[in-house]
Amino acid sequence: MATVEPGVARHYDISGLEQRILAALADTGVDVAHLSAGDLEAVDEFHIGGIAATRELIGQMGLKPGARLLDIGSGVGGPARFAANEAGADVTGIDLTQSYVDIATSLSKRTGMADRTHFVQGSALDMPFQNASFDAAMILHVGMNLPDKKKLMSEAARVLRPGGVFAVYDVMRLKGGTLTYPLPWASDETMSFVATPGDYRAAAAAAGFSVTAERPRGAFAIEFFATVRARMAAAQAEGKKPPPGVGLIMGESARTKIANITAALEGGILAPVELLLRLR
Repeated sequence: MATVEPGVARHYDISGLEQRILAALADTGVDVAHLSAGDLEAVDEFHIGGIAATRELIGQMGLKPGARLLDIGSGVGGPARFAANEAGADVTGIDLTQSYVDIATSLSKRTGMADRTHFVQGSALDMPFQNASFDAAMILHVGMNLPDKKKLMSEAARVLRPGGVFAVYDVMRLKGGTLTYPLPWASDETMSFVATPGDYRAAAAAAGFSVTAERPRGAFAIEFFATVRARMAAAQAEGKKPPPGVGLIMGESARTKIANITAALEGGILAPVELLLRLR
């Protein structure tokens, strides 16, 4: 994994991203000097379905106020802030990309959430946490960059307390077929490790998890990207900047990435899948 991680980190590292986020929000009339977590929802949820997907995933976890929640691959912190606000969780995020950790920390400070969300840099396959440190964990669109799903699951199991819930929302392979790059998570095939739901289930079982729920979300994903493309096309037709959204974090190749993932979704090759796991 050591040879893969630097390339993955570079893929997500976009120069001046926080400033771009703030500028995009200011263009829509948001008072960036007095941000709330809700103001960021269009731009800090870097996964298919955005805030709607986060809300549905976290809503199934049964989090109690004060629960210690780990967000593996926390990005710029959107799901962590949502869980802290909506469920009252104390959230720690870990991400491979240092600039994402810095931005997540800054945005939480700007929204008055620095005391409820904490972010550290590190690998999902070798996390710097003690055994049984968390009540629950989640991962949203991160496993596609991790070649060793067994290690992911064993690390999640290690840091969770017995009975802890691990919520997975990853893009998975449903059938054979060629993928065209770039994709949102990978510039090329050397950093893409899409696996099947069966692969995830087997890795989870080996780590001591039981599957309590599973839901493919292919139709949801296709509808989501249709809406994104329509909004981008409307802005282009009017000579305006695209509205703030997941494309902002994808960088200059956002349109190509969206087109490629949409083709894979519509072809039934890929789909986001939810898995709710419980540590035995």
